[in-house]
Parts: sequence; C-alpha cells; structure tokens
Amino acid sequence: MSPLNIDPNIKRATTLPASFYRDSHVFESLREKVFARSWQWIGQESQVSLSESVYPLTLLEGYLDEPLLLTKDSDEQVRCLSNVCTHRGALLCMNPGRAKKLVCQYHGRRFALDGKFEHMPEFGEAENFPRDCDNLPALELRKWFGFLFTSLAPAFDFQQVIDVMQERVGFLDHTKFRFAPEFSRDYLVNSHWALYCDNYLEGFHIPFVHKDLNAVLDYGTYKTVVYDHCNLQIGYGKPGSDCFELPEGHPDSGKIVSAWYYWVFPNMMFNFYPWGLSVNIVKPLSIGRTKVSFLTYILDEERYKQGADVMTDKVEREDEFVVEAVQKGIRSRFYPGGRFSPTREKGVHHFHTLLAKFVQNTEK
Repeated sequence: MSPLNIDPNIKRATTLPASFYRDSHVFESLREKVFARSWQWIGQESQVSLSESVYPLTLLEGYLDEPLLLTKDSDEQVRCLSNVCTHRGALLCMNPGRAKKLVCQYHGRRFALDGKFEHMPEFGEAENFPRDCDNLPALELRKWFGFLFTSLAPAFDFQQVIDVMQERVGFLDHTKFRFAPEFSRDYLVNSHWALYCDNYLEGFHIPFVHKDLNAVLDYGTYKTVVYDHCNLQIGYGKPGSDCFELPEGHPDSGKIVSAWYYWVFPNMMFNFYPWGLSVNIVKPLSIGRTKVSFLTYILDEERYKQGADVMTDKVEREDEFVVEAVQKGIRSRFYPGGRFSPTREKGVHHFHTLLAKFVQNTEK
C-alpha cells in the first residue's frame, strides 16, 4: 500500500483507500500499530469485588490474544498483570476465584498479588537471580463508570477520554446501572472491523437505513463533536420523545437529548440512552469478519421495557446489512476510495485521520 495521508481539511479530504480494507498485511499490522497502542475495555470492577481475588482474561481474543490477569490484594488494590509465568511461559491462573498468592502449576514459581516474584524451587544455584524481569509485567489500568480499561503500550492518556465523557454523563449514578446479560449479545458481521466503525461514526445514513430511529430523532440537529482520541454524536429528539432529564449547567441544558453516542479509538462505543447504556466492543476476527459485543446496562427498567431491546436489535441488523454490502463493494476494481460529507461525516474523517497516523507511526 502507498502511505496513508488524510487531508486534515475534510472539505478536501479523501477517505482511506479501498485497499486499506482489502490488504491482509495492513490488517495484521493494525494489531501492533493500533490495537496494542490503544485502550481496551476489559470488564467490570465487580469481576474482582472481593479482596485477595483473581480474574484471568484474554485481551481481544482472536486478535491480540494477550493473556492478562486482574488481581485485588488485601489492601483492595486492583491491578492488571500478565498472566504468563516468567519462568517458562505457562499460563499462571486458569480460573477466577480467591487467592492469597499466585503459584504456577507447572514448576511452582510464586508471585504476590502485585506481581512481584517471591519464590522459585530449585533455583538456589542460579546466578543473578531474581531480576526485575522475573516479576510479572504490570499494565496500566484505568477505572470509569465501574468499568476497567488497559493498554499493552498506550499511545495516549485514557484519562483525557474519561474527562470528555464525564462532562456529559457524569451526573448519572453508575452504581444504579444493572448489567443485563439476558439482553446482551454478540453479533457476527461479515466485514472488516473498520467498516463497521465507519458506519457507526456517521448519522448520514439514518434517514435511509433506520426508518424507526429516524422517526424519533431530529436528523436536522444531529451533531458530531470531535476530540483527540474519541468523538461524540448527539441524537436530539423530537418534541414528545423520550429524553434525559438534565441538571442545571449541563452542556446540553435546554435541549431534547435522546442519546449520546461516544466512540473511543479504535473500537469502543458507549451509547447512553434515558433507559441506560449499551457498551459495544468491536473485535476483529479476520480481514472480513468481525464480532461486535453488545453489553446492556439498564438504569430505568420501565423505560427499557418500552421497546429498547427490539429497537437496538433492529438497528444493529440494519447496520449489518449495509456494512456487509460495503464489504462486497470495496472489492470492486472500480472503487479506489471516496470523499467525506463535510457536514455529516466528521466522525469518519476523524477515525481515518487517527488510523493513518497510527499506521504511519506518527502519533506520539
């Protein structure tokens, strides 16, 4: 592929070339250049709610495939560690539960819950041992809204993203949100993961693809706000539609807000509605196949019962239909790339700009 350059002026800019979505080498390079350097959702604080507990996980299974371990020690300190023993590379912890120490089942190497090496059988004659590299690597960990986030090699500060989201949704009490596994589900989409994000990042298609959604949103006032490593789409409702009750001094005070759609580079979405929150995690599986996890958190049960689950599923199915059609279209010899709508595709332009910077290793 030729170098990726996205003009910062959306009025002149051209989208990522179609070859970006077709090139298997580019797809593989995104693993280290984009996903390893960005932040990823790794679950809820409640996964380690008790002191001296552990919770193993795999970061972006099927793509990054990095074995990690959440621990909480007796001082209630939560950490994210590598789940790979520093002796011979065995997985250290297989199941969640209580643990005072981390002991490898292969050769008995022992670590404290903060990842510090403590003991190793039959190493009395080993010279220059232990060293710092015998400790378990610790990853940066951020907490927000009861959720946990980490990064293998962060290229930006996630606190800046948290601050952006808090500005509008900070008035909501996250402790009152109930995780609803019965309404959470995974969708398999036959497309490149970035095409799915492209579609999410613009409301341009709403009148054409989502008739029911368009009936409750005021398309003319639909707004996109761009930040450094995230952006926000605001869905303003029509008079009489369900909306948030905003506190005095809120940035959207006096407006009918039906939804805030936050996207965090490269693959996380946090969709706030009056009934609650839908967290969407986009997970690459192959160059033409993506898994999208919809995690439902209900704040107002009565509002949710008014059809939120049906609407969410319908909108997702409609999105899948058009995204999968684009996946087929970008294979055409006659489609090199396109242009951005300056008024409706600011979010997509922002996404492509960030992808180009990360792929070219110019984002610091």
